[in-house]
Amino acid sequence: MSIAETSKTGWREWLLSERPHSRTQARLGRSYMTWRRFTANKLAVIGLFIILALVFVAIFAGLLAPYSPVVGDLRGSRLLAPDWTHWMGTDDQGRDILSRVIYGSRLTLYVIVLVALIAAPIGLIVGTVAGYAGGWTDAILMRITDIFLAFPKLILALAFVAALGPGIENAIIAIAITSWPPYARIARAETLMVRNSDYIKAIEIMGASPARIVLRHIMPMCISSLIVRVTLDMAGIIIIAAGLGFLGLGAQPPLPEWGAMIASGRRFILDQWWVAAMPGMAILIVSLGFNLLGDGLRDALDPRSSGQ
Repeated sequence: MSIAETSKTGWREWLLSERPHSRTQARLGRSYMTWRRFTANKLAVIGLFIILALVFVAIFAGLLAPYSPVVGDLRGSRLLAPDWTHWMGTDDQGRDILSRVIYGSRLTLYVIVLVALIAAPIGLIVGTVAGYAGGWTDAILMRITDIFLAFPKLILALAFVAALGPGIENAIIAIAITSWPPYARIARAETLMVRNSDYIKAIEIMGASPARIVLRHIMPMCISSLIVRVTLDMAGIIIIAAGLGFLGLGAQPPLPEWGAMIASGRRFILDQWWVAAMPGMAILIVSLGFNLLGDGLRDALDPRSSGQ
């Protein structure tokens, strides 16, 4: 389709064309339809806005935070109630809670990204290999997966981080180790649906190796379902990370980790409620944002959804 014809019919009609003239046009059309289904869910758009706000705050924390997150004023600013000087009040060390919550968003985003980058590929590889290979390979990999699924995530993460030692990096490793089994289950289910399809059989007849079939043709089919599950799991990851921080096994003082902030504020919960309530509200809002975003992605990426 020429530029003149595109200008005449408009970009919308070009994207929604039932007879695309190129792969690029077809891909852009599918992406546009996915975006339309996503934006039709207003709660999902709110969730996306919350996550984008989290990313923005984490990137520009140095500019947005009015005070240092680790240096306080014990003499004149200890346990001050929220006011125009300290919007979220101060903690028992005289540190501005708003600044600590803002810098804590960096740690939260750091944990989320690294856990997703570690756990999702592991689950994808284990699930697709088990589903395509079948037989004893499938049995062994799935029994290992069942062992991990038999334990509650937080309990298993506590065991791993207790063995590895306290610290944000060890907490990330422990959470990632406990997070991959559901992704493996999803990837295996998707693989079982397509491994006997005519499309895969044709590729096998053409002489493609099992590794190439899994990497180039089966894994891409599992990615959309995996993205939805990872997004929905982000709230749980945040809760587990906060739980480890609350127990002193995650980020260590004076790092402004939200769970550790709640732990330090629990001693003042009756009189100085804001010390624990403000980071708790941050956890609530961000977790809600990921849940809303995940619901929207599930509807938008579902191939059974009808185009509007």
